[in-house]
Amino acid sequence: MNIIGSLLRQFGVGAAEMPKGIRNAFQESSQGGGKGLQLPDMVELFIRTILSIERAYICIDAADELLPQDLSGLLDALGKIIRAALNTRLFLTGRPHIRREIDKHLMERPYSINIVVDQGEIARHLSGNLDDDNTRDADMKTEDLKNQIRGGISEKASEK
Repeated sequence: MNIIGSLLRQFGVGAAEMPKGIRNAFQESSQGGGKGLQLPDMVELFIRTILSIERAYICIDAADELLPQDLSGLLDALGKIIRAALNTRLFLTGRPHIRREIDKHLMERPYSINIVVDQGEIARHLSGNLDDDNTRDADMKTEDLKNQIRGGISEKASEK
């Protein structure tokens, strides 16, 4: 799972010095034609790494854009991490349709805030940007094109 590996690397690099355990594990896993660290190993290393700091914050945006099998694997790994490392805080964003998966994997410590799209704010923002955009040929920015852009973005923003 590339996300957990990336988080592990970020926490390791963020330390004053890359923890030897992380560096050694990555080096050993790639020697002799190995496939690299596997997800269970990365999760275990990650837990050991974040337990050594006072508080860890993990932010993952747009989790709904992951493939279903990747989302399930990520949430399972994150669930193991937050259960083992109580000093960890998780901030995860995604559209409402992934809520059931989140509850399934992270139900021990759930807290959620639903954010509702303000269509009026989106329309004002788009209108201002479309009218102020001087980087394109003015003949190409017809009112019809502007309306298509506004409609398409507003529709995507309100998808559930």
